[in-house]
Amino acid sequence: MSMIPDETVDQVRESADLVGLIGEAVELKRTGSDYRGPCPFHGGTHRNFAVIPKKNRYYCFVCHASGDVFSWLMKRFGMDYPTAVREAARRAGIVIPEGPSRSGPDPREPLFEAVAVAQDWFTRQLLESPEAAGAREYLEGREVSLETAAQHGLGCAPPGRAFLTAMKELGLDDKVLLEAGLTAARDDGKVIPRFRSRLLFPIHDLRGRAAGFGGRLLVPGEPKYLNSPETPIFHKGKQLYNLHQAKSAIRKEESVVLVEGYFDVFRLVLAGIEHVVAPLGTSLTAEQAGLLRRFAPAATLLYDSDQAGLRATFRAGDELLRHGVRVRVATMPPGEDPDSLVRKGGAAALQPILADGLDLLERKIQLLELRGWFEGVEHQREALDRLLPTIRATADPITRDLYLKAVSERTGVSREVLREQAAARPAAAPAAPPPPDPAAPGRTRTVRPVRRRRSEDLGAERDLLRVLIKEPAWLARAATEVPVEWFETSALREVYEALRRSPENAGSGIFLEQLSPEGRRAWTWLGGLESKYGAPDADRTYVDACRALEVRPLRRALAALSRKTHDVELTGEEYDTLIRERQRLTREIFSRYPEEILKRRMRRGDVDAR
Repeated sequence: MSMIPDETVDQVRESADLVGLIGEAVELKRTGSDYRGPCPFHGGTHRNFAVIPKKNRYYCFVCHASGDVFSWLMKRFGMDYPTAVREAARRAGIVIPEGPSRSGPDPREPLFEAVAVAQDWFTRQLLESPEAAGAREYLEGREVSLETAAQHGLGCAPPGRAFLTAMKELGLDDKVLLEAGLTAARDDGKVIPRFRSRLLFPIHDLRGRAAGFGGRLLVPGEPKYLNSPETPIFHKGKQLYNLHQAKSAIRKEESVVLVEGYFDVFRLVLAGIEHVVAPLGTSLTAEQAGLLRRFAPAATLLYDSDQAGLRATFRAGDELLRHGVRVRVATMPPGEDPDSLVRKGGAAALQPILADGLDLLERKIQLLELRGWFEGVEHQREALDRLLPTIRATADPITRDLYLKAVSERTGVSREVLREQAAARPAAAPAAPPPPDPAAPGRTRTVRPVRRRRSEDLGAERDLLRVLIKEPAWLARAATEVPVEWFETSALREVYEALRRSPENAGSGIFLEQLSPEGRRAWTWLGGLESKYGAPDADRTYVDACRALEVRPLRRALAALSRKTHDVELTGEEYDTLIRERQRLTREIFSRYPEEILKRRMRRGDVDAR
């Protein structure tokens, strides 16, 4: 049988008269914008079964049967998926073009079936299981009713092995469960449920088939969020949460709203903002950006307004620009996210924020201006380093020219020079780092560890992590002695946090899934240091690194004072004051930092010797 193109499947789904089709078997009556009738699946006379034309889906509030036109035909008439698509197309008067032929059934179908069965079971646990009480309380705290959660396919993975028992009773093969990412094999060969004690959000492919899950932890002790692993049907970097439902609205609006979290999407959809999607817990990938470009020419980024949110915003924005998407940035009030804001004020609270969104480059310029990065030649140079990556990333020639003009007018640098600099690297260059911390102009906090900064920034952090990786027993001591804030390199801080959370999983697949791409690169980099330099002396290196990190703020203050003493315009009194302060800091450093360690670090270049 030949393959049916995805575009045709979408057209058939959107064109289907689901009310008319289901009305052939169920007596439906209009109730508001929906149609209600008795459920054809579990029976009875009460009108618990709803057909929702706006979404082209059906849902039963009692047995929780749900789906679209294809699942209706499959469940009602026992059709397989391709036959259901062809029957729906025939009814809608759509001719299906013949794609390339494929011999035999799709080998992925058992995986889709396993995930669909699991989703149904997880939803029933959420509604009925005593072990899902925590999930129900969590939803109540987020002001989401159980009916609404079930209607959108949310579920709960209970603790223990109940999932394995249930799937065995339902006849699912262990190998299929493992290949579908629903179970995991431990090092000792024992198979366990992948998701335990988690609220689950189903993630669908473009055809609306559940392909995997995103799980939110309900009890402490493991990573807060956990996705399905990479499988033949689930690809974290190639799929987007809610795109299967949002694509029609995205086409209609000619724009998409990107948010960071599943609950942000969920809340906006409930509020009537339907053209919204989210990446699957990672930075937006090139594949995801290209996928969005198929549906809309423009995007609005609605991420958190803290430093992490800004980093994610500008990475995603540059990736979208590479694919010819126009990008706007909507700025959330401090301390708010889309979910919390809409909960408090409904869609009306969010609409002005979306309407006031700024172009991506304009938002960068605005932040740099607010933080004084256009004052002085040195800062202007660094500001340009943050603006040029966005210009380089811009695929659309008109938008790129407008960006060159805007930056030229703001900095006074000619468009010709800017154009030359923008052409120095290809458009696929990494996204620009975020605007810096307002308290620290001239220093960028986020770097990839493989691109080394001065050793003062990496040396002690690196050495401490090498000890903790080589000797996990030191982690308990580090948890009480080493605050997370000592790690200024974000990727190394991420590795440290992951080690503290789950030391027993260090280096495993589950451990690495907690890390961002930068964090995984850092882990690989750290692992390669032992083969290059040998194993560290744990006792000496741990103490040495901890003291270096503890004294680092004092050392930097001392270096700053030393630079100030070279100012030729200082008065004698000002110079004497600086010298006294420098001497005080030097004494404090030496009182807290043994001399032999200080000398060793000076030889390695980690301490300013002045």
